[in-house]
Amino acid sequence: MKKNRTYSKYSTEAAALLGSQIKLGRKQLNWSETELSGRAGISRATLQKIEKGDMTCAIGLFFEVASLVRIPLFETEATSIETHINRINDKIALLPKATHQPNTPVDDDF
Repeated sequence: MKKNRTYSKYSTEAAALLGSQIKLGRKQLNWSETELSGRAGISRATLQKIEKGDMTCAIGLFFEVASLVRIPLFETEATSIETHINRINDKIALLPKATHQPNTPVDDDF
């Protein structure tokens, strides 16, 4: 049995916004749904779901289609994204490799 997942309003609105931007980008490039779905290697039905902001589509598909219609996701320059990745990886390297809850019981007897 498939479990229905609920998403926050913010998440669903963000997916709908990205889907609308993808649709606008496709139309500005004068590409049909068939042409863009072929370039992305997905079915036309999947593209239609992406353009509607369907949360069941993989985020990788959203990103790939967005890049095909030239929508900047994080930065306009690819080098900027690489800079952000390196900065975050440097911060991660400074943190402990694993996080654990303390094993000591809390003394709340006052």
